Amino acid sequence: MLATIAALIPSDPSLPPRAQKLAFLKRVLDGTLYDALPYEFHEERNAAGEYIPLRQRRPSVRYPLARIVVDDSLSLMFSDGHFPTLATPHDETRVALADIAAESGLNQAMAEAALRGSIGSVAIQLRVLKSRIFFRVLDTQHLTPVFDPEEPDALLSVTERYRVRGTDLAAQGHAIADPGASYWFQRVWDAEAETWFLPQPLDADGPPVPDGQRTVRHALGFVPVVWVRNLPGGDDIDGACTFRPAIETAIEIDYQLSQAGRGLKYSSDPLLLIREPAGADNELVRGGGNALVVSEKGDAKLLEIGGTAASAVIDYVRCLREMALEGVHGNRASADRIAAAQSGRALELMNQGLIWLADNLRVSYGRAMLQLARMILRASDIYPLTAGGEPVPPLDATARLSLVWPRWYPPSAAEREADARTLVALVEAGLMTREAAAVELTLP
Repeated sequence: MLATIAALIPSDPSLPPRAQKLAFLKRVLDGTLYDALPYEFHEERNAAGEYIPLRQRRPSVRYPLARIVVDDSLSLMFSDGHFPTLATPHDETRVALADIAAESGLNQAMAEAALRGSIGSVAIQLRVLKSRIFFRVLDTQHLTPVFDPEEPDALLSVTERYRVRGTDLAAQGHAIADPGASYWFQRVWDAEAETWFLPQPLDADGPPVPDGQRTVRHALGFVPVVWVRNLPGGDDIDGACTFRPAIETAIEIDYQLSQAGRGLKYSSDPLLLIREPAGADNELVRGGGNALVVSEKGDAKLLEIGGTAASAVIDYVRCLREMALEGVHGNRASADRIAAAQSGRALELMNQGLIWLADNLRVSYGRAMLQLARMILRASDIYPLTAGGEPVPPLDATARLSLVWPRWYPPSAAEREADARTLVALVEAGLMTREAAAVELTLP
């Protein structure tokens, strides 16, 4: 089924296979995977009367399994209660970074980056505009990074290149000779500038010509883009997709639920079968107020679908969902199984698979967050920065930076009381100072 759907999705042969793969995974995440199928699920025959196979119909029920897994993992990374804190020994640097992060919406940018990057990779661009820091999340489908061979985690350049219609370029102010044709759009980020190029016809020869009007020279001395690989297991450019192991199972769930819904609709309006000879020649009307009269040798039945079939489908789908979530380390906890309030430790054990997934994602996106903070420190040496309308003091670009992540789940009152008793006992036994105990209690 997956191969059939992938074959029906339109593709651009001029783009590399990597772009095609990311475009497909993006459709799964956005819920538009089935939009390329030509028929609705209720269409059983085409205009020629031919039977339409299920693989060519769009499911009437779409269970967003991929989006659920991604959103659950995001809630443990960059939600309001789980966002990490930038820590550094320099107090002025720590306060300045906190103010810049709050004003620039770093929390929202990282959450959006983790959402888009769940297909394999994402890029985050840093911009300095009117002495303020801004972030922009970029899809990597049409981006090609070049890394320093002597420093593999440092970017030398990032190139954006894709095909676009002339009418779209003309609407953005480009001088286009033939709006009905297609052109190559290209721009490059490097350590000195963001270079735009004039739109180039698809069949044009020679290198693209820089667009001096739109090119911006930033002179930062580094590429103001952070490239994030989602999960281990990918390649040098893209990481592993968060939900890839569950795609086939998610498709099976959608079609099974659609078939179950189709069966319930048929049960509500069953098909009438009359075995000849019938006793009435006029048009037959079904309903409680209309008696159907047939001859002595005739027979009439309603073809119905038993309810046991629908129940079997629901049980099958529930099993598929468990398997899919187990494969991607999603949240398999059910609210129906929780009889009372649980402690933070109990919730961690219950959602251990989801925590493992979020923990791996924290490595990738936490490192990206530190890289952005380092870029801010380096940019402060070149441009005067402000935060909250106040000028930012000089920042040490070599300051040590780290992230402090909060607990996965807040401790319950009983757990806090147990921690307090333990610390009191340690202080009374002389194994810990009061100051250390106070610090321990304030840790997230």
